[in-house]
Amino acid sequence: MTRSPYEVLGVPKNASADEIKKAYRKLARQHHPDANAGDKDAEERFKEVQNAYDVLSDPEKRKQYDTFGSANGRGQQPFTWSSAEGFDFGNIGDLSDILGGMFGGGMRGARPQARGQRGNDVEVQVNLSFEDALKGVETKIPVTLDLACHTCHGSGAQPGTAPVICPECGGRGVVAESQGFFSLSQPCPRCRGNGTVIEDPCPTCRGAGRERRTKRYTVNIPAGVKDGSRIRLKGKGEAGWGGAPAGDLYVVTHVEPSKVFHRRGDDLLVDVHVPFADAALGTTTTVPTPLGGHVSVKIPAGSQDGKLLRLRGKGAPKLKGSGRSDLIARVRIDVPKKLSKKERELLEELKQVST
Repeated sequence: MTRSPYEVLGVPKNASADEIKKAYRKLARQHHPDANAGDKDAEERFKEVQNAYDVLSDPEKRKQYDTFGSANGRGQQPFTWSSAEGFDFGNIGDLSDILGGMFGGGMRGARPQARGQRGNDVEVQVNLSFEDALKGVETKIPVTLDLACHTCHGSGAQPGTAPVICPECGGRGVVAESQGFFSLSQPCPRCRGNGTVIEDPCPTCRGAGRERRTKRYTVNIPAGVKDGSRIRLKGKGEAGWGGAPAGDLYVVTHVEPSKVFHRRGDDLLVDVHVPFADAALGTTTTVPTPLGGHVSVKIPAGSQDGKLLRLRGKGAPKLKGSGRSDLIARVRIDVPKKLSKKERELLEELKQVST
């Protein structure tokens, strides 16, 4: 039996325009032939969906259908693709919006994709000592990249010549393939979407416009970088295609661990060893700072092993902003492995007093 356009789109007769469009968009994606490769019936289902939407999206045609059972006032007719006589397909733009970029092309008249393509980003690693990471350093990094050919400067053509407009697509970069009453645009097979062809290729890059070379970049590593910090050098990545900009170069820092300091977020942690008697009575000692020198730290009486003492502004330089992070002193209580006779006597006396 012939289905009504409401049945085709799966909407009630009182459906709003937004509900009809939503249902249409969903079914158009679902039944498009390019999304159903090998399904011989996909095109007919797709056409049926488009036909139903052409009726229900036009207020006048919908009114005629609701009144006469057809969109042309001629009475009920089989609801097929060929029965669309007299339809104007002004709503084809909705289909273009849905399918543009979905299958590598678009509807006739749709704007083709940009021919140029941004170059690839490149990531390299630089090894730093803990000290250099804190102070900052200038270093040179060799990077192997696909760069614009030094002979043709990226055009791909023999010096003195230039690419010509592609005779296959007329410079559009796309060709139209007929799909019934509409057509889908696809990249031109002759120029591969560039819109131009090279008749006299560059002898160095053989028309590619690119060559692999090693460049050395001078990179300023800012003070305070951590292991895994990323430094972006804009436009220092691989060359783009078709005049598009180059990608970026990301320098990733690998910082060797310190024997003295440990990272704790933005702060630095340092262990300070204290005899157990000093921990019990309290004392003042010194701890090293990451940029050289020592600073005094007060150990409160009764400090337990693992107690953290914060020394503000004595840590590493801040990577973002100004100033320095904090240095955290972690108390480590040293218990002697061997005791003298006097020490043992005093400890025994302390033990008796404490019990």
